Amino acid sequence: MTRTPVTARRAAALLGTLLAALLCTLTLGAGTASAHAALVSTDPAEGAVVPAAPRQVRLAFSEGVLLTDASVRVLDPRGERVDEGRPAHDGGKAETAVVALRAGIADGTYTVAWQAVSADSHPVAGAFTFSVGAPSKTTVSVATAATRTDPAVATFYGIGRYAAYAGFVLLVGGCLFAALCHASRAVQRVATAGWVTLFLSTALLLLLRGAYTGGKGLGAVADLSLLTGALSTKPGAALLSRLVLLSAAAVCVAVLFGTAGQDPRALRRRTAVTYGLGAAGAVVAGGLAATWAMAEHASAGLQAWLAMPVDGAHLLAVAAWLGGLAALLAALWAGDAVPRADVRRFSRLAFGAVCVLVATGVYQSWRQVGSWDALTGTAYGRLLLLKTALVAAMVGAALLSRRWTARLTDGRPGQGAGGAARGAKDPVRPPKGDAGRDPVRAAQLARQRAALARAAGRRERDADTARAGLRRAVLAEAAVAVVLLAVTTLLTGTQPGRAEEEQRAATAAAGEQRSGPQKVRIAYDTGGANGRGTADVAVDPAGTGGNAVEVRLTGPDGRPVDVAELSLSFTQQQKGIGPLKTSLERRGTGVWRAAGFQLPMAGDWRLTLTVRTSDIDQTTETGNVKVH
Repeated sequence: MTRTPVTARRAAALLGTLLAALLCTLTLGAGTASAHAALVSTDPAEGAVVPAAPRQVRLAFSEGVLLTDASVRVLDPRGERVDEGRPAHDGGKAETAVVALRAGIADGTYTVAWQAVSADSHPVAGAFTFSVGAPSKTTVSVATAATRTDPAVATFYGIGRYAAYAGFVLLVGGCLFAALCHASRAVQRVATAGWVTLFLSTALLLLLRGAYTGGKGLGAVADLSLLTGALSTKPGAALLSRLVLLSAAAVCVAVLFGTAGQDPRALRRRTAVTYGLGAAGAVVAGGLAATWAMAEHASAGLQAWLAMPVDGAHLLAVAAWLGGLAALLAALWAGDAVPRADVRRFSRLAFGAVCVLVATGVYQSWRQVGSWDALTGTAYGRLLLLKTALVAAMVGAALLSRRWTARLTDGRPGQGAGGAARGAKDPVRPPKGDAGRDPVRAAQLARQRAALARAAGRRERDADTARAGLRRAVLAEAAVAVVLLAVTTLLTGTQPGRAEEEQRAATAAAGEQRSGPQKVRIAYDTGGANGRGTADVAVDPAGTGGNAVEVRLTGPDGRPVDVAELSLSFTQQQKGIGPLKTSLERRGTGVWRAAGFQLPMAGDWRLTLTVRTSDIDQTTETGNVKVH
C-alpha cells in the first residue's frame, strides 16, 4: 500500500497554527520587554532631601537616549509642573538628560517622571521623588506618574515587528531562490507575499511608532504630530527608508519574474539584464537589511561601526536560508518538477548562508552577551541559547533533506516523463456538432480537463517517494524556522546581557545599589548609678533616602538595659547639613527604633547619641557611619 503524504492544506494549517501560537507568545512578551537604556543615577538623588531648591534635575542612563519635549516632567506636591524649557543632553552627552526648574519652588516632595527612547529604538520610562527642605504629602503617585507603553499598542507593534522580519525573509529569500535556483509561479507568490507583508508591517510600525514610544493609546495613531515626531528620530527615518526601498524592490521583483510574460530563466541568459538585476537586487536587499542594523541593537554599544555591517550580513544570510527554504517548499507543494540540480544548488546556497550565519552569530553573541555568566544569567542569554538550539535543529533537518536530495531523479515514476500528460490527455472527449461551439460548455470541459490534469499530477507527485520525503524534511525545517523567527524577534526586544551587566556595574558605582546595614558601637557613661553601657546603632540600608534606625542598649554584663531618655541625630559636616534628629521610639527593654528616616546624600555622617539615665545623669557620645 502506498503511504499518503501530508497534503498541502494540512501543511499550511500546521504552519498557520504554529504562526498563530508564536504571535501570541510574541505579544505576551511585547509589553514586558526589558529596557535597553536604564537610569543609573539622578541629581538630586532618588529619595534625597536637599536643603535648598535645585536649579535643574539631571538624569544619567546606561546608554544614549533620544529626548522629546515631554521626556522629563517635574511635578510639585499638587501635581503641577515646575520644570521649564525643553529637556536636553547635559554637555552634549547622549546618555544624559537635564531639565531646568522654575526659580523659588517651595519646600516639599517633588516627583520626576521621565520617558525616553534608547539608542536601539526601544522606549524606557520611570519616576522617582526628591524633597526640598523636608518630605511632605503629595498627590502624585510614582507608580502612575511614569509613562508606560499602552498594552494594545505594544501588542500590535510586536506583531508588526515579527511580520516585518518574516516579510523580509520571504522577499529576499524568494527572489534569490528564483534567480539562482528555480523560478516558477509558486516561488513568485512567495516573493510577492514577502513584499506585501513587509510593506504593510512597515507602514503599521511607522503609524504606531509615536504612540509606542509616547505611551499613547491606539487612538493616537491618527495624530499627525506624533507621526512627524517619529519621522524625526532614527528609527522613524529607518522605517521611512524601508518603504522607499520597497518601491525599488517592487521593480526588481517585476523584472525578475517577467511582467510581460518573459521567462526568468531566459532573463538569466541575457548578460546585461542579469548583471543589472543582480546589482540592483543586492543594493536593495542590503539597504533593507541596513534599516534594521542602523536602528536597533547593532547601532548602540560596543563596536557599532563593525556591528552594523555584521548585523546586515546576518540578516541577509537568514533570508537566503529561510526564505529560500520557504520558496523550495512552495515549489514542491505546488507540484513543480524542480530539477535535482536546482535543489542541489539551493543546498549549496543554504550551506554558505549557514556558514555566514554562524560566523556573524558568534561575533554578535560575544558583543551582546559578553560573559559566560550573562549567557545563563540573563533573559537575553537564555533566548540566545534557545535560538542556537533551534538553528542546530534546522541544520539536522537540512542534513535529512540532503539525503532525500541525493535520491532525486529528473525522470517520472510509473509511466515516465510523459505519464501525466498521457494520463490526463483528453480525459473528457470534446462534444460533437453544435455543442462544440457552445462557449459555456467548452469552458466547463476545459475546467474539467484542468482539474483532472492537476489530480493526475498530484498522484504522480505523491508516487515519487524521494520528492515526498524531501517535502516532509523541508516542511520540518520550515516549522522550526517559524519558531526561530519568533525567538529572533524576541531577542531584538530584550536587553542584551552585556548591557545588563554594565547597567548593574553603573548602578553600583552610582550608589543606587546599597551595601546593607551599617553598624556602629558606642560606649557611654553618664556618671551615675547604672550609668555605664554600650549602644549598638544600626542604619539600614545606609543609603540615600529612607532608612530604618535601631539602637540597642546593653549594660556591662551584656544584658539589655533601659534608660530614661535617648536621642540620636546625624550631621554631614562637609556639606553643612544637620543635625537631623531621628524620632526614636522605645520598642522593648533597651530597644529603640525609628522608621523612614531620610538621609539626603551619600558620604560620611557623624552620629550624635545622647543618653540620660536619671534627672541629672546624662552624656553625649559620637560615632561615624558611611552612607552609600
